[in-house]
Amino acid sequence: MSTPQPSPMRLTHHGAEAVRGMNVPHGPLFRPGMFGRMFPALRPFHATEQALEELGASMLEPRGLLNDVSLDNHEVPAGYTYLGQFIDHDITFDTTPLPEQRIDPQAIHNFRTPRLDLDCLYGLGPAAQPYLYTRSDPRKFRIGETQESRDQNGNEIPTSANDLPRSTDGFALIGDPRNDENLIVAQLHLAFLKFHNRVVDSLGVDFEEARRIVTWHYQYIVLHDFLARITDPDVFSDVLAHGCRHFPVTLDPFMPVEFSAAAYRLGHSMVREEYFHNRVFNPTADRLARGSLTLLFRFTGLSDNGSLMPLPSNWVIDWRRFFAFPGQPEDFQINFSRLIDPLLVPTLAQLPGVPGERNLAVRNLKRGLRLGLPSGQDVACAMGIQPLAPQEIASGPHEDIIEKHGFSTDTPLWYYVLKEAEVKGNGRRLGPVGSRIVVETFVGLLRGDPTSYLSSHPSFRPSLPSAAPGHFTMMDLLNFVGDLNPVG
Repeated sequence: MSTPQPSPMRLTHHGAEAVRGMNVPHGPLFRPGMFGRMFPALRPFHATEQALEELGASMLEPRGLLNDVSLDNHEVPAGYTYLGQFIDHDITFDTTPLPEQRIDPQAIHNFRTPRLDLDCLYGLGPAAQPYLYTRSDPRKFRIGETQESRDQNGNEIPTSANDLPRSTDGFALIGDPRNDENLIVAQLHLAFLKFHNRVVDSLGVDFEEARRIVTWHYQYIVLHDFLARITDPDVFSDVLAHGCRHFPVTLDPFMPVEFSAAAYRLGHSMVREEYFHNRVFNPTADRLARGSLTLLFRFTGLSDNGSLMPLPSNWVIDWRRFFAFPGQPEDFQINFSRLIDPLLVPTLAQLPGVPGERNLAVRNLKRGLRLGLPSGQDVACAMGIQPLAPQEIASGPHEDIIEKHGFSTDTPLWYYVLKEAEVKGNGRRLGPVGSRIVVETFVGLLRGDPTSYLSSHPSFRPSLPSAAPGHFTMMDLLNFVGDLNPVG
């Protein structure tokens, strides 16, 4: 993919100069490592928590439709759902408890650098966190071993280097423990550990150069493989070509709550209830157990008491089922993400935690309210975009609840983004409002980072082996690692 590139950000002893004529803001809203507002002048959306609980409780995919392929997004394989989660963990970490009555975004600390720098992978580096790296070669990450197990036919699956490195009580020794909260994102984190090690081995470079190569290829994937799939192509191209209209580009970036608490939570609607995880765990008759979302949460170091860790060898992922690799047979079953719409699978309404806060949709809606997020209509108007019509908002299974609480003309931003994707993007990708919030945030973070390729070397094109020279995707990354289907 070839897209116009912005001019690199120039650095002076005063900080960042204006980018494309934008003034660099200062003040508490723009302190690094903080959350803030993309639209601080807009009034907060208002509703009762009871109304939001009613709406959130209705946002469940009917159990009878859980395997309905018409609700699959055939343009976005399911691996991108969890790549989105991995990316989120790279740029945000908010520890503020939900029950706080009102939350000031400017007072919330983001315990991740708001940069696409893979600090969730590298931590503080081999000098400060040597336990993440091998003693014999500190340029490389430690890799964990699985424990021996059996398949559905009783055949032994031997131990292999396909788990995260772990402590004796099962906790993953990684830069961000959240990447061991479900098995797919844990295996994705492992793939990036192996990716770094493969770069070291194949190119013979030192740690810092390997980190730069890995990080720049990852940043390219985020833009041209991930965002290009889930956002409106016109918005995506416009932001890359002409820059951000609403997100200020600075060296001290903040994380906009319109992104973190609303638009980027599109991934929750993309989650499936079950997956074809590998030949042992899948929905077919020939399997040991179904690859349910519940089990994918259970087989991690953050589940139970760690007694299931190290990971059993029969739970290693089959990446061919999660990304669309070329050359597979016509009947080869790939997991696709679910459509981007206001429906979540039932398991996401039964999360562990405080009673009354177990429904993820309710959590999202309440958090948006307590953060004082504006309505979807107000954000659309601020962007100069025609808002969805009331009848478009109220269409579908939530019509009665939407009308009852007046949400058709004043809609919670998260719900609006999902509904806009359903109406304007046919559930395949975000609509114009959601796309602009998401793309501007990512592009703004990259342009504000003097070490990113988009800022320091905008003519960069991936150099590692790929199916299309000068381009790089998750399929290319996994092919480069060379471990697509360890279970066989």
